[in-house]
Amino acid sequence: MDIKDKNIQELEVLADEIREKIITSVAKNGGHLSSTLGAVELIIGMHYVFDKERDPFIFDVSHQAYAHKMLTDRWDKFDRLRQIDGISGYTRPSESKYDYFSAGHSSTSISIAVGAAKAIKLKNENRIPVVMIGDGSITAGIAYEALNELGFRKYPVVIILNDNEMSIGKPTGAISKYLTRFKAGKFYQGFKDKFKKFLDNLPKDFEYAAKKFEELFAINGIFFEEMGLEYIGPIDGNNIEEVIETLKIAKDLNKPVIVHAKTIKGKGYKQAEGYYEHWHGVSPFDIQTAKPLKKSSLSATKVFSNYLQKKADENPKIVGVTAAMPSGTGMKELIETYPDRFWDVAIAEQHAVTSMASLAKEGFRPFVAIYSTFLQRGFDEIIHDVCIDKYPVIFAIDRAGIVGQDGETHQGVFDIGYLKIIPNITIFAPRCFKTLEYAIDFAINYTDNATAFRYPRGAFDGVDDIPATPFVLGKAEILKQNDEVMIIGYGKGVSKAHQIAKNLSNEGIEVGVMDLRFIKPLDEETLKNLKAKTWIVISDNAKIGGVAETLQAFCNQHLLNKEIISYEYDDKFIPHGQTSDVEKMLGVDVKSLTDKIKQLLK
Repeated sequence: MDIKDKNIQELEVLADEIREKIITSVAKNGGHLSSTLGAVELIIGMHYVFDKERDPFIFDVSHQAYAHKMLTDRWDKFDRLRQIDGISGYTRPSESKYDYFSAGHSSTSISIAVGAAKAIKLKNENRIPVVMIGDGSITAGIAYEALNELGFRKYPVVIILNDNEMSIGKPTGAISKYLTRFKAGKFYQGFKDKFKKFLDNLPKDFEYAAKKFEELFAINGIFFEEMGLEYIGPIDGNNIEEVIETLKIAKDLNKPVIVHAKTIKGKGYKQAEGYYEHWHGVSPFDIQTAKPLKKSSLSATKVFSNYLQKKADENPKIVGVTAAMPSGTGMKELIETYPDRFWDVAIAEQHAVTSMASLAKEGFRPFVAIYSTFLQRGFDEIIHDVCIDKYPVIFAIDRAGIVGQDGETHQGVFDIGYLKIIPNITIFAPRCFKTLEYAIDFAINYTDNATAFRYPRGAFDGVDDIPATPFVLGKAEILKQNDEVMIIGYGKGVSKAHQIAKNLSNEGIEVGVMDLRFIKPLDEETLKNLKAKTWIVISDNAKIGGVAETLQAFCNQHLLNKEIISYEYDDKFIPHGQTSDVEKMLGVDVKSLTDKIKQLLK
């Protein structure tokens, strides 16, 4: 969609139409809402001032880029947002040439822009990277690493800092708005450059006074300007005319510029306006009442939260951390109850992990509650700061397995592979809500080294008829004995194994079921004594680095002649869609697996 010939009034009407489509689509399919509603005018401004055919448009996390999708030939496809075979909730180059980079994790945008700017300079092209990054994403270390180099290299890059923590309020006032417009103007920018050159030529005796006088011009953005970046703002990011005026100035400066824009989260949908964390990402809801269409059921995250709170009440040594996901990880209530013992460190997974290593050294029992996909960002710290010296940090890994509509960047299918290669860590998984509580108990009491346990998004299912038992270090549990075929489940895979065994039994085919429980250390004694020659492995993890690969290595080491068949995930990234739809597409739902195993055994 070309919007460069539209006037301000037409652009404002377009903004309203985009918001209406976002609200109706997200209400139907679920998705990100408040942040993307607030960013509509900024994205319209980007498309109006810059050239989408040439300039890299780079969105941090990219969950706020829905308007960008609609302005780049996906208006008619937007009704299928986050559905299988529909468009992604994030930017994806495979989906559109106008999506410069795939993004789903935060704080990568400025690094991408610096790399793009280097390439543009080497190719001697007239293009300029344009970044949109949120006030939350800019808290991560990688963003400052990129800003540090950008301020030194001085590549032309326009960075829009979308500040939506609060709406633009009356205290901002007319004077502040006047000063902002003044700072965005050509007169101020030109005068500031000349004034800096003047200061550089002053004798040393005048240095201090000149520096203090210069600071009078740095009404906002001293930090960014000290890093060598131009700063403009804050501007009203929901005022299209002001956004366009400012972006034109920023573009013409031909240097790295921060445009600080205040926006209203949830703008256009009253119930979501303001700082309401639960409107960040939502399940399908009724637009009129703002209530979810489906009643939420008990989740693994909620069970984790409730039980950890109970243990924290009993034991003052229990502490914990999360990285900008207090509600998503169940840490919100603990932070509110014990603000001196539980912390949200913002988008800083590396810092979260390392800081908890110190607490473990000091005798505390620290829980690091982070999604599987985000814990990848703290991999080096797990090795270097936790495991080398055997600090007993506890990793509570939420969203393990397929997480559904967030797609490739969020599927939690690699944690077994990337953790099991590290020495001095014990790795295990519960199969149901009760064994999740037992997992917390085991982790608190085990202090020889680090521990990590994983659990899925949503609920466990299908194992209510199996009695739950506490964890014993390195011990598996045989749930159903069979001397020919053993289905070995791990974590949520146990419930599938159990249901498949019942389905097969109804058709006169008997198989055994084992809950492996520990991937590290393995239960060597039980595995060596299994009579079954065929082991069928089910876990919600990638095949490479997964459970079957671990068992095959064990059998090779101990010269066990077993046929090992894996129904873990193939070596490819898993697309977005409802979890049940994705499992059917991959052929790993209970019915598909039952049919496959029945055919195999025939």
